[in-house]
Amino acid sequence: MRSILPIACVLVLCAGVVSAQQTETCGWEDAGTTIIGNYGDIIATNVGAPDPVHTGSRSLKLEDNAASGTPQAFVAWITGLSDGDVVDATFWRYDTTPGTSPSCRIWAHWNDDPADINGYAGSADGESDYGPGTGWDQTGYSWTVADGHTGLVIEVRTYSSAGDIVWIDDLEVTIPVTANFEEIVPVELQTFSVE
Repeated sequence: MRSILPIACVLVLCAGVVSAQQTETCGWEDAGTTIIGNYGDIIATNVGAPDPVHTGSRSLKLEDNAASGTPQAFVAWITGLSDGDVVDATFWRYDTTPGTSPSCRIWAHWNDDPADINGYAGSADGESDYGPGTGWDQTGYSWTVADGHTGLVIEVRTYSSAGDIVWIDDLEVTIPVTANFEEIVPVELQTFSVE
């Protein structure tokens, strides 16, 4: 009976420890916002109706403009991370092509250079699901920082052919209060198309 009390006390103490979090969102409602960077040839445009919009009046349109490969749109950049920190992100995606392209998924890469969004320290993986292709659906992923990484860039990876389009809306990213959002949305309209 004496051993139950210490275990119960440890469980109560552990349950009371909660990491403080901060959350940023982007619905692309400001017509001047698109993406904060990219890899591969992708065209990012802030659009409204008649293009698909999940909530509000605007969304992000991503058009594959690459002859090959997997274009990536960078939508959030977090720095100041430490081993054990958790980064959670979700967004809504739209395509109407079940079982075929175009499609997209949430992904990320480690970036340990706080001065350069294009820094790359390896893939951080992401969600393996490409979505049902039946309109809007929400995707998300949770990354746990390890191996001394200090930064993470969250991506929308498109799987498509040149000219194919997907739409993104309602991005939400949650990080520890000890980390920093370098960017989640650019200040002014930018269209990225880099070969």
